[in-house]
Amino acid sequence: MRIPYFFPTLLLLVFCLAGLSRSVAAEEKADSRLVLLVSLHGTVNPGSADFFERVIERAEKENAHALLVELDTPGGLVTSLRSMIRKVLASRVPVIVYVAPQGAQSASAGALLTLAAHVAAMSPGTEIGAAHPVGLGGGGDEGETISMKAENDLAAFARSIADERGRNAVWAERAVRESIASTANEALEENVIDLVAADRRDLFLQLDGRKVETVAGELTLELTGAVIEEVKPTFQERVLMQLADPNLAYIFIMAGLAGLYFELANPGAIFPGVLGAISLLIGLFALQTLPVNVVGLLMIVLAVVFLGLELFIASGGVLSLAGLAALFFGSLMLFNTAETGLGLSLVVFLPVFITVSSALLFIVWLVAKSAKLKSASGPEQLVGELCTVIHPVAAGKPGKVFVHGELWDAESGDELPEQSLALVVGIRGLVLQITKKEERAK
Repeated sequence: MRIPYFFPTLLLLVFCLAGLSRSVAAEEKADSRLVLLVSLHGTVNPGSADFFERVIERAEKENAHALLVELDTPGGLVTSLRSMIRKVLASRVPVIVYVAPQGAQSASAGALLTLAAHVAAMSPGTEIGAAHPVGLGGGGDEGETISMKAENDLAAFARSIADERGRNAVWAERAVRESIASTANEALEENVIDLVAADRRDLFLQLDGRKVETVAGELTLELTGAVIEEVKPTFQERVLMQLADPNLAYIFIMAGLAGLYFELANPGAIFPGVLGAISLLIGLFALQTLPVNVVGLLMIVLAVVFLGLELFIASGGVLSLAGLAALFFGSLMLFNTAETGLGLSLVVFLPVFITVSSALLFIVWLVAKSAKLKSASGPEQLVGELCTVIHPVAAGKPGKVFVHGELWDAESGDELPEQSLALVVGIRGLVLQITKKEERAK
């Protein structure tokens, strides 16, 4: 009869063992040297910057031994880069930037992030450099002045970072002003990076025992037997990073414009308008994470205006052609990012442009065609139709006629007997104006 006491005792024992195992694991983790690992592949944008900053804060909170950043990027926004570099320079945990795997690049913003690291390393077959700024488009002297200011500002920023880390400041400035790039071995010879490592194991072997200077003072890296824990981006961070793709942003914008245009041409459809508005808002959000050419954006807005006017003004197709031309050239100019590698792919651009343009032209054709058709509803459709007299119609005395399955009051200057056929020649208010059927043949 003591069996019932056995199960509570067993359950208590299980909880105690679980708590003990967690305590042992926590102690082992505390005794080991923790290295957080983060992979930054893709553009430098607000999403990747938020992710990177969160990982640095976690590394400091957990008193990690080091933070390893495996980098492969074509570049990105300077504003996002600056926030990331500020975090690196203020970090108490050594930040190791490793350009990997083989074939990876640390271009533009990535080059400056590598220069800012406590330890800069590259894998064989990788490259670094080409950090010339590319931002808002503009023409004339004002545009050139803005570009020069951005270049000078970024060049000074690159020199200050290189000086802070004891790296080649001349190379850093040339990477900005002249867009020079170097291979891993060339970067090592030019004192741009600290070492070239074949893989992560080789990297740790070379760094073991190396002294680095952080805001917390001089630290010695002890990476032999270190526990590596990879940190993944959250769902929100992944979404923000993906939206920074120019091709995806372009698709959302074009889909949004097509949806709103369809809603404008067919008021009350609702679904295309709602879907178009959502797509357009997502596309506009993505644009703020990318270097956008203002002229290209204005060209797309002008295209929308031209195509919208085509719905209300009979231009013979002139406005439609002008709108499509503005849409084409605006799309090509939208992302002024040739030097950063963030341009719009023709594989995406051509199919999307052709599909959306065809849909817009089809809508314009439908609207133009419907404008030429005789009204298919309402009293106006009765004009020219034959009707049957139900109640006799006399001169000056209305009667009743049957037409299109309905009874109507009718007036005529003729005597029209019951069951005779008459022709509707007009309508006044809700009274049909009819005449003898024979008069139509005269």
